[in-house]
Amino acid sequence: MTTELTNRRALVTGGASGIGLACARALARAGAHVIVADRDEAGARGAAAEVGGEALVIDLSDLDAVANLSVDVDVLVNNAGVQTIAPVEEFDPLVFRRMIDLMVTAPFLLTRSALPQMYARGWGRVVNISSVHGVRASPYKVAYVTAKHALEGMSKVVALEGGAHGVTSNCVNPGYVRTPLVEKQIADQARVHGIAPNEVVERIMLTESAIKRLLEPEEVAAQVLWLCSESAGMVTGTSHLMDGGWSAR
Repeated sequence: MTTELTNRRALVTGGASGIGLACARALARAGAHVIVADRDEAGARGAAAEVGGEALVIDLSDLDAVANLSVDVDVLVNNAGVQTIAPVEEFDPLVFRRMIDLMVTAPFLLTRSALPQMYARGWGRVVNISSVHGVRASPYKVAYVTAKHALEGMSKVVALEGGAHGVTSNCVNPGYVRTPLVEKQIADQARVHGIAPNEVVERIMLTESAIKRLLEPEEVAAQVLWLCSESAGMVTGTSHLMDGGWSAR
């Protein structure tokens, strides 16, 4: 067990399940005190109890609530996200806006609040859970692709501004990960493409990947943990693709 993050505080959004929960576990094992932020109160409290941290019950699409937070952490993992599958001409504008609020504006507000304390200490790590869709597009995912592209840009600006203060900012870009979010997509993708649910993983999700399997949340968390380590002190402004070779095409 490493203790490289002993006496560090970390905030993980969407930390009650999936990638967020895996990140909370990994950071806690490394010695960090982890704040698990999620709108799922029971999930957040359960995860926080498991990792010996604390729960922050919040709906991150409520921008007023996010703006009123005082974020004093050494590590910020912007992970919370949702997905909606629909063609552009049928995509609900209100859903589009809520997704941008959750996956772009909320990370901006959290980062904006955390940076002054990171700067004062001369050390900080901002890790944004982006996606292969931060560098590639897919049909029927206009809000998600737009949000992840925007998150990539924000991450780079934070890297440029934070470098002089000991703060790094990076994106992790997984392909399809075995999470509740992806499980829900299977039914949605089957409906939009007119195929059986058991065909979605092979024909839609993994068609561009050289490695034909879903990522595990723990694999993403391992990359996040490395980006938070001292070994990654010169790594900033980058996007770390974990897409099984999808983006190599």
